[in-house]
Amino acid sequence: MNKKEKKPEFEKYEYSSAAVDLVIFSIINGELNVLLTKMKYKPFEGKLALPGGRIRVHESVDECAKREIKEKVGVKDIYIEQLYSFGDVKRDPSVRIISVSYLALVDSIDNIKLETTEKYEKIYWTPINKVSKLAYDHNKILKYALFRLKSKLIYTNIVCNLLPKKFSLSEMQKVHEIILGRKLDKRNFRKKVLTLDLIKEAGREVGVPHRPSKLYSFKTKKLMIIEMF
Repeated sequence: MNKKEKKPEFEKYEYSSAAVDLVIFSIINGELNVLLTKMKYKPFEGKLALPGGRIRVHESVDECAKREIKEKVGVKDIYIEQLYSFGDVKRDPSVRIISVSYLALVDSIDNIKLETTEKYEKIYWTPINKVSKLAYDHNKILKYALFRLKSKLIYTNIVCNLLPKKFSLSEMQKVHEIILGRKLDKRNFRKKVLTLDLIKEAGREVGVPHRPSKLYSFKTKKLMIIEMF
């Protein structure tokens, strides 16, 4: 190292710290959105980042993730799963920290109450196609979370966590198309869904100007392995 070069701030510490980073997805206005925060302080002042926080000494990694979700979006009963650990030495220039990432899904933002902390300037939903350069290695984390979501959409019933309690088959198909980024054959999709025995009839639409569509609900929201495609 050149004598004039300043050592990274984290080299002052002997041991690393641990944190969680949350990739929280929701379908909003026909687009897949992710929850982002705007950093208030250096070295990423003004940059967008995934929400998250340090793991407290008295809590497990999962407990920390659930606490952070409760603090950021005001709810606790949403789908959440651990993704992957990110530990590149220089992922944070100020401290040596390992991040355990989580995927979380919100079926509706109607009852969501976004909250920020002193560390962040603001917190808001952003369409995936409008996300640019994020702080830390959060683009890598987001990319991995999106890959996991697309994969599980094919072989599990994870879509139930992105749909309202009652939905039409058209709505269900649209969510698949939004995430997968491609059109699906309507006839084949409906035939497949109905043969999987995942859903049950739940009435019809009301107050619509067109012929009301049949509504459905999931028989269970427990994660199941299926053959969707």
